[in-house]
Amino acid sequence: MTNQFTRLYRAVVVFVVAVLAALVGWVLFYSVPSDLAELLGVLLVIGTVVAALRVGGQLAASMFPTYDVAEVAVEGPISRDGGGGRIPGRGGGLPADDIVAQIEAASDDDNAEALLLKLNTPGGEVLPSDDIRRAAADFDGPTVAYATDTCASGGYWIASGCDELWAHDASIVGSIGVIGSSVNASELAEKVGLSYERFAAGKYKDAGNALKEPTDDERAYLQGLIDDYYDDFVERVAEGRDMDPEAIRETEARVYLGEEAHELGLVDSLGTRDDVEDRLAELLSRDEVSVREFVPQVSLAERLRGGVEGVAYAFGAGVSSSFDVDDGFSFRF
Repeated sequence: MTNQFTRLYRAVVVFVVAVLAALVGWVLFYSVPSDLAELLGVLLVIGTVVAALRVGGQLAASMFPTYDVAEVAVEGPISRDGGGGRIPGRGGGLPADDIVAQIEAASDDDNAEALLLKLNTPGGEVLPSDDIRRAAADFDGPTVAYATDTCASGGYWIASGCDELWAHDASIVGSIGVIGSSVNASELAEKVGLSYERFAAGKYKDAGNALKEPTDDERAYLQGLIDDYYDDFVERVAEGRDMDPEAIRETEARVYLGEEAHELGLVDSLGTRDDVEDRLAELLSRDEVSVREFVPQVSLAERLRGGVEGVAYAFGAGVSSSFDVDDGFSFRF
């Protein structure tokens, strides 16, 4: 069924629902009452028709959907809760679980024959990035990742699970590496009179604790974890991109502009959003495709809470500045 016929069928459904609503409204609110009620009846008829148009539009959309490609966006830092230390209202990403849920919803939607994953992220936490990658890889149909501004680190990990990766010639792509970090505040603690006393079972239980200087053994242990994550990253990218692992290691976690990334084989093709949609149409053997963006439903309470967080942050930032000290070791792409 072409998009032209689909739009026609939807219009017919909406028109029929509106006519039926008008007839019912006329009988119930205008034809039966008399005198003063007639004016109110006219208004009620109009209101009924307006409501019916909305219901009919939703009914028509469900009966004759016009989309065949599902788009899911991964934007901002990748984390489990979508926070990641973000400034409220300024570029925080969606929680990784919400992104996974949208990809799974697209996979369960019979109308979504292909997945377009829009990427604009500098990376983030390891496991949430891998969850999104796995969900994209499990999609039953063509999957195309499209890098807009930035597809780095965890974003590239996600893209390696898709069939193809497209980018602009000026997109920032790469950073195939892993970083682990822990604030070392042992000297500061000593200056202010704080001391660290260890109560732990296991030699490396408190490795990376911010209040003590790490030993050489602990540094080697933590670096070993980073190396293991990196080896896994290289292996996944090599498999997904069909590249030599050594060629990936030679990038040494550099970032590249899209054109150079394409020359190195890190990107399949360069182009605009229209070019990406043309490619999806080719993969689906269509003249054109229609894309629907899958986004999580945000309740009124969550929107209000987000607004309150933004106001509270703005107020607090005007009074003082602060920093967080993590008492553990964190891994991220």
